[in-house]
Amino acid sequence: MRQLKADILAVGAVDWDVRLFDRLIPLPDGTSYNSYLIKGSEKTALLDTVDPAKTGVLIGNLSKAGAGKLDYVIAHHAEQDHSGSLPDILKLYPDARVVTNPKCKAMLIDILDLQEDKFITVEDGETLSLGDKTLQFIYLPWVHWPETMATYLKEDKILFSCDFLGAHLATSNLFVDDEATVYESAKRYYAEIMMPFRRQINNNLEKLESLEIEIIAPSHGPVYNRPEFIIDAYKDWASDAVKNEVVVPYVSMHGSTAKMVSFFVDALIERGIMVRQFELSTVDVGKLAIALVDAATIVIGSPTVLIGPHPCAAYAAFLANALRPKTKFASIIGSFGWGGKMVEQLTAMLGNLKVGILEPVLAKGEPKEDDFGKLDKLADEILAKHKELGIVK
Repeated sequence: MRQLKADILAVGAVDWDVRLFDRLIPLPDGTSYNSYLIKGSEKTALLDTVDPAKTGVLIGNLSKAGAGKLDYVIAHHAEQDHSGSLPDILKLYPDARVVTNPKCKAMLIDILDLQEDKFITVEDGETLSLGDKTLQFIYLPWVHWPETMATYLKEDKILFSCDFLGAHLATSNLFVDDEATVYESAKRYYAEIMMPFRRQINNNLEKLESLEIEIIAPSHGPVYNRPEFIIDAYKDWASDAVKNEVVVPYVSMHGSTAKMVSFFVDALIERGIMVRQFELSTVDVGKLAIALVDAATIVIGSPTVLIGPHPCAAYAAFLANALRPKTKFASIIGSFGWGGKMVEQLTAMLGNLKVGILEPVLAKGEPKEDDFGKLDKLADEILAKHKELGIVK
């Protein structure tokens, strides 16, 4: 239990030891499930609950905070890492009502089997008085589910942003104390969760411009007492601007593709292009996702397995296709033994990326002088494309 401001307490849970979120997303630095208690002069509200595994921590913090009565539980988002403790909280506080939007209400009834009479629904922009404190509800769809909303505490100028603007980071500090560390965690979080919804994110950022915000309190990670830090970062990440960078995720079985990648990466560096290389059998997919946020080009390296790409390369293509980065160009390099359809299959897997496909380079077995020449030509073409974008210094 920690205090943001007078009568505004953080009562959620820090999960220091979790290393995989949703059995999918690596969490090298843990995470937190943030829940906030607001004590008004007339009413008391709890903003979100926590993951079911941490229900006991939330209940203990509410007890320490002297929360003998809850009038409202604000549900910003139906996903269980924020809503999972809701049934237990409603048993503990049977008079409390869940305040949310109609879409989130329907989801919570389905996911948690809650009763309809437990809900109060609110519209976009509607307010709720706690006496001396006023909550304003702001719909923020698709950050990262369709029903997500935020709460703005008018008198204290605090935006409780739910998943929007958050970071998977376990820390003992309530507020951001190391912006460099938080920046990487927030960028990883954006890349893995928010990036597919860039257009909606830009729309939601515009909705926040009319608010006077002094503090942003997300549902994961530390609280921002310098809001422009995270808002400016999101504006950059969600913009259409790319950087003079090439991401090269690759895998090699017998060394041929690895030799091609090594030559190609050196060729890009010689041309003044930043490269981020990832060996796919050992990669932290979060690091790969971060690299995709800004890169102008992605080049996948793979040997041919039977007639198609190596499964690790196929996964990299699938991941990029799902995350939908603002990448402008893509290509494929690799090797084959007797034939196949690796290029066609990988290209088809990148359908969500609105990219120009540059001429792939495939070597039959060990790469030879002609293959290295083609890799040089591909590096030249990438440089030319980046110059056309105006991103080469």
